[in-house]
Amino acid sequence: MRSGVSLSERSFTFVLWLVALAFAGFLIGLGSLVVGDLPEVEHRYTLEQFLDPGKSEATTTALKQVRRARNDTQAQTDQVQLALDAARAASAAARETFANWLKTRDSTQRVDQDPDLIARTRQLDALKAAERSVEEKLEGLAQADLGLAQTEAALMADDSAQRGEAQESLQASQRTQELRVFGYRLAVTLPLLVLAGWLLLKRRKTRNWPFVWGFALAAAFAFFVELVPYLPSYGGYVHYGVGVVVTLVAGRAAINALYAYRERQRMAEARPDVERRTEIATDQALLRLAKKVCPGCERPVDMASPDANFCPHCGIGLFERCPTCAHRKSTFERFCSACGSRAREAAAIQA
Repeated sequence: MRSGVSLSERSFTFVLWLVALAFAGFLIGLGSLVVGDLPEVEHRYTLEQFLDPGKSEATTTALKQVRRARNDTQAQTDQVQLALDAARAASAAARETFANWLKTRDSTQRVDQDPDLIARTRQLDALKAAERSVEEKLEGLAQADLGLAQTEAALMADDSAQRGEAQESLQASQRTQELRVFGYRLAVTLPLLVLAGWLLLKRRKTRNWPFVWGFALAAAFAFFVELVPYLPSYGGYVHYGVGVVVTLVAGRAAINALYAYRERQRMAEARPDVERRTEIATDQALLRLAKKVCPGCERPVDMASPDANFCPHCGIGLFERCPTCAHRKSTFERFCSACGSRAREAAAIQA
């Protein structure tokens, strides 16, 4: 019968699991930095890189000139508008003065004022003509601004078309770059996952098992968690596809392990009772007995019955009498808990 695991060994095992988790944590941190910095190996594309330098520069220069001309036209328009307001005010004041003068003339009926009437009328006509001249200048500026606005609209449409074509080229290049970066990340994380699976299959029972488990946890985290924020739209197919493959492999391994376990149990139940008990660790056997199941076949057993000395399912011995004090004890205990005597099988092995 194999000896059970001591308390110190359990403590060491717990510490080793902490070592495995710490190792995994540091690897996860390192992996997140590597995966996050992988895009730095590629240069960043900008829209200006995909514009035709000649056409773009010409259009930009023309737009600047047109906008500068529009600003100048607007400034002239503001000045002419002020002049027009002044001309209209002068014309309105002259008309009011002329109207008052006419009223006075009509009251006095003085014929000698007719030359003055002609002069005043000519003065009003001159003011009106000046006002009309300013209006024509303002209309000319408005017409010029309209032409500049149409030119600006055409240049902006041309610039927008150029930028639209450049944007399409930029997006195509970014998609290609995104595919390359995803390939870099996949080339880093997928081999780690494969290596972790191989280590779990081949090295998980070696003395360096904490590092094997730590590496496996870090590799699984890197592929199934850290890679998620960086997945492109098509990356989910790879991510879930690998997940399906891993699940199928793990599931198949679990199914094979289950059938292998059943076969081992069937063959073990056909072997002698003493030989079977030597392959079950004491702690494991006592733990299963405490759960009221057989340590050999793990089927339920009525532990409350004082006559339940053998498993009714597989026939393995569960309890016996101490050869020294006749105390009923588990057959998996190496020493009697009542008198401390060595069990029969342990004594025979010692002899």
